[in-house]
Amino acid sequence: MLQQTQVATVIPYFQRFLQHFPTLPDLAAASNDALMAQWAGLGYYARARNLHAAAKRCVELHGGDLPRDFDALHALPGIGRSTAGAILSQA
Repeated sequence: MLQQTQVATVIPYFQRFLQHFPTLPDLAAASNDALMAQWAGLGYYARARNLHAAAKRCVELHGGDLPRDFDALHALPGIGRSTAGAILSQA
């Protein structure tokens, strides 16, 4: 959500998003309409579609968890080299 969007703008969206989709399996199981309803107003809707696809792949290939190695993270939709590195630096 923070890519190209200010933190102050994202915080209320992020909080509502987590209320609806608290886990990757919850997000993966959500309908596209439910996801887009929670994302509405943030713009850059490809980010939402990539996040949804990545959550589905995490459920299918990684037991519902976010992978902890660079190549597996980088293989997820919407996660490039910089984002994968940033995720791993916080893991």
